[in-house]
Amino acid sequence: MTSLTQSPAEVLKIGAKIAAGERINFEDAKTLLEKADIFDLASMAHQIRTAKHPDMNVTYVVDRNINYTNICTCGCKFCAFYVAPEQKGGFVISREELGQKIQETVDLGGTQILMQGGHNPDLPLTYYEDMLRFIKDNYPIHIHAFSPPEIVFFSELEGISVEAVLKRLVAAGLASIPGGGAEILVDEVRTRIAPNKCSTEQWLDVMETAHKLGIRTTATMMFGHEEKPADRIMHLFALREVQDRTGGFTAFIPWTFQPDNTNIPNARRMTSVEYLRMLAVSRIVLDNFDNIQVSWVTMGPKISQLALFYGGNDFGSTMIEENVVKAAGVSFRLSEDEIANLITKAGFTPRQRNMEYGLLENRND
Repeated sequence: MTSLTQSPAEVLKIGAKIAAGERINFEDAKTLLEKADIFDLASMAHQIRTAKHPDMNVTYVVDRNINYTNICTCGCKFCAFYVAPEQKGGFVISREELGQKIQETVDLGGTQILMQGGHNPDLPLTYYEDMLRFIKDNYPIHIHAFSPPEIVFFSELEGISVEAVLKRLVAAGLASIPGGGAEILVDEVRTRIAPNKCSTEQWLDVMETAHKLGIRTTATMMFGHEEKPADRIMHLFALREVQDRTGGFTAFIPWTFQPDNTNIPNARRMTSVEYLRMLAVSRIVLDNFDNIQVSWVTMGPKISQLALFYGGNDFGSTMIEENVVKAAGVSFRLSEDEIANLITKAGFTPRQRNMEYGLLENRND
């Protein structure tokens, strides 16, 4: 490891611990986030990243985010996308529109779709099963869908267990689960920003249950709203504990809260430095996660290139379509060629992947 010279002595001790391959604890992580020199943080995180991925590939996936409905009973303060059931502007996607979106994705070389939506009280579980079967019967694509809050909502709506919901969805065609709806996995924060959404325990239970059923998932964190730095660290350790037990998470994706058009008072955009610090600490804490994804959707392409030296090894999705972050005032767009070019210019090798991080043949090879 590069010599750490800009940080206080307590950070140097933690750096030595990391260099020796030892696992850091909560207080270590908090110290790093609050006191480490940012370049020292980059050095620590990048060493871990290169140890896990010595080939220096940076992966990406060609997919599309499809929102099947924006009607939602949650009323989360941070969401600029949802429409309450009684309001105008709500929609439920038609089979025709869904099919058009998926076919366009396939035509562009896409390998998966990510589907998420609001908690729509008028849609029974059979609606989602029929939707999955329609996709599976007509399109050669991986279905990455329904984050834990949606799974909990389906469970409560139907009066059946989370496990039963997951088994029915998988039987209909579900392949994996996205890590959305995590926000910050601390109930004190969740009750303020999303009081009608599932609890921390429920979110984690969905993921652990899915992993035990052989369903791979991702994990996320949306930070920079009403949480404290210590809450972000608690979030990381909650994920690390589940991963220790199951090994079912394929990747972690931290991204910054986008405040426009939301109901978070006095919110501001997180700085690039704050994002990079959090990304690096995530890479260091989550020693049992193979992949850390950078967020070009919220941070833009240049900071995402830099993030590849702060622990990130995955550039995420081409985002053929994205609506939720866009509704909060951010709209970066990148094509597959642009992503590959950014990765190459940062000094890495771009490789297309699938959801489980298996490498695919690049279309331009």
